[in-house]
Amino acid sequence: MSYRKEHHFSLKPKIGSEDIGVDFNKYSFDELKTLWRDTLNKGMHGICFSLYEDGQEPGDIITEKQVERRIKILKTHTKWIRSFSCIEGNENIPRIAHKHGLKTMVGAWLGDDLEKNEEEIEALIKLGNEGCVDIAAVGNEVLYRNELSIEQLITYINRVKEAIPNVEVGYVDAYYKFSTYPELVEVCDVILANCYPFWEGCPIDYSLNHMQKMFNQASDFSQGKKVIITETGWPNQGGSEGGADPSDENAIKYFIDTQIWSSKNNIETFYFSSFDESWKVGNEGSVGAYWGLWDKKEHLKY
Repeated sequence: MSYRKEHHFSLKPKIGSEDIGVDFNKYSFDELKTLWRDTLNKGMHGICFSLYEDGQEPGDIITEKQVERRIKILKTHTKWIRSFSCIEGNENIPRIAHKHGLKTMVGAWLGDDLEKNEEEIEALIKLGNEGCVDIAAVGNEVLYRNELSIEQLITYINRVKEAIPNVEVGYVDAYYKFSTYPELVEVCDVILANCYPFWEGCPIDYSLNHMQKMFNQASDFSQGKKVIITETGWPNQGGSEGGADPSDENAIKYFIDTQIWSSKNNIETFYFSSFDESWKVGNEGSVGAYWGLWDKKEHLKY
């Protein structure tokens, strides 16, 4: 997910029933790092799987050995793994995750290349029939990118639902997209919402409150269906976005607040992301490479 001009943050006080999070004022930076590590060691619901090492990018074929090495790093910290594609080595992620006792949200990456979409959908269905898919995510922000029509997307979703009827099926997009397309909510079994205060220029002190409002908006239009936060996170390096500043301290604070709040409220959340990925500078600017809890050499950052 990237810049959301139409949803940029406007400063408001923390009021109402929202959780204002941890009072970080009493912690030194070293104490924050210790709290970050303690929070991580308590375990997450889910994490987004970063597939590519330095020098790799989408389109490269990734080996099972590489996937397994990273799954082994993550498995003691999370219950679920989320993947974004079902081809070019990505199909190894749910298979290996299941082998190690993890549950999987498996994504088919959709875009304006209809032939590639066919590969993704068929591969997702195959994985589902193998028993490797616990939740199927048919597309990721394809409506936000304007690469498919809502009619095309719903056709893909229905196709997957018919092919793997025992698997929950949904679609991932920015939290506010579900208020625009009630027909999309109707066809989904579960609502998969990306919630990024950073990309809306929200200062770190207001970020937890703002993310809660994002989740609540998706819930308001979910037609009573479960809402899962499929991505949320904070970069530790790169350029600022409005009032949102990347830094080690801010990344630490956001992770701690998010994990404590989501755990306390039983909100299923997939943190973005596991490992830094250098290829992601592109459209996301300099921050794109720095969303991981682990760096690009697979070392914990703090």
